[in-house]
Amino acid sequence: MNESAFSQETRFVHAGSDHRQQGGYVNPPVHRASTVLYRDMAEMDISQADPLKREGPVYGRFGTPTSRAFEEALTELEGGHAAVATCSGLSAITTAILAYVRAGDHLLVSDSVYLPTRRFCDSLAALGVETEYYAPLTDGAAIEELIRPRTRLVYLESPGSTTFDVQDIPAITAVCRARGVATIADNTWATPAFCRPLTLGVDAVVHSATKYLTGHADSILGTVVCTQESYPVIRGAAIRLGQCAGADDAYLGLRGLRTLSVRMSRHQQQGLELARWTAGQEGVAAVLHPGLPEDPGHQLWRRDFTGAAGLFGVELEPGFGKPAIDAMLNRLRIFGIGHSYGGYESLIVPTDPETHRLPGTWAGRGPLVRVHVGFESLDDLKDDLRAGFGALASRGQPHR
Repeated sequence: MNESAFSQETRFVHAGSDHRQQGGYVNPPVHRASTVLYRDMAEMDISQADPLKREGPVYGRFGTPTSRAFEEALTELEGGHAAVATCSGLSAITTAILAYVRAGDHLLVSDSVYLPTRRFCDSLAALGVETEYYAPLTDGAAIEELIRPRTRLVYLESPGSTTFDVQDIPAITAVCRARGVATIADNTWATPAFCRPLTLGVDAVVHSATKYLTGHADSILGTVVCTQESYPVIRGAAIRLGQCAGADDAYLGLRGLRTLSVRMSRHQQQGLELARWTAGQEGVAAVLHPGLPEDPGHQLWRRDFTGAAGLFGVELEPGFGKPAIDAMLNRLRIFGIGHSYGGYESLIVPTDPETHRLPGTWAGRGPLVRVHVGFESLDDLKDDLRAGFGALASRGQPHR
């Protein structure tokens, strides 16, 4: 499909699918396959050539028509050269990072990244890789001061997990490109519906496709979308690490892409309205949502994003302890207490950035909860939270 010929909404519906090659059926079939049989040794010899240049089926771990259709669709939607599908979001992250770093290298990572990403980067010390965390940069040019001769990679997440800090990605990538340092960005929050980091200069984009891309809380899937230069590096790492996506999960990823534009529009509408309402509730100190004008990252968000997801943070007034927060969350009937996000259902979880952030990089003073807004009635969601805030207030008073 010629990307320039159609609007974004149309590409979400049709990318990675060609009914003429699918027997006329709208959706690609699910190919559950491992072994591939060859007609003769000549065909097998051809298939054993450079794995990065293989065409056609070789072995299930190297991809099936189902996983390739998903990779092609996301490549088009992100504006990349090619993509690599993996078994989970974290596997996409670890594969992309391991593709670049070696013993003796220095790795720069935003201090606000997804906690499992941070734990993985911490573990790289055992392999001789030094990870340095930096406070999220609204002045991207400041990354220059952090780059060392051994710096190989800068890993970004914008907005950051739990605190939703927005970074100046174009300025960061411009400095890194000039210094020969690769950049990877996690785009799980915005999805290609609202941001395309490759157009902002990054070398690869990772997704936990488990979340908004599949959108139905029933699949574990990851992907890395690459430029022409980064694809051999990352695909090579995926092959060496045995990374691949299951056929059923890849199919569910494709299914999710068909409605992504519509779903993200609804998540944005619901999320912004509930964020504004929540900001005015008793016991709430601040709402962390870059789509709100008062948010510190709002101007960068307006410049680099075309929309906002339905995920944001709520900072409560200082002084509420765990019993009060537990009472609040236990009172909820619609919001589920659960990790992940991106599905049709609303979720809420407590989080504490102070347990894993650099000293001084998290400016919040009160406890934090993360809210994912699904597709339930907003009136019902407000009533549910109103009851939760009532339970919070009944168990303790914040310190003013």
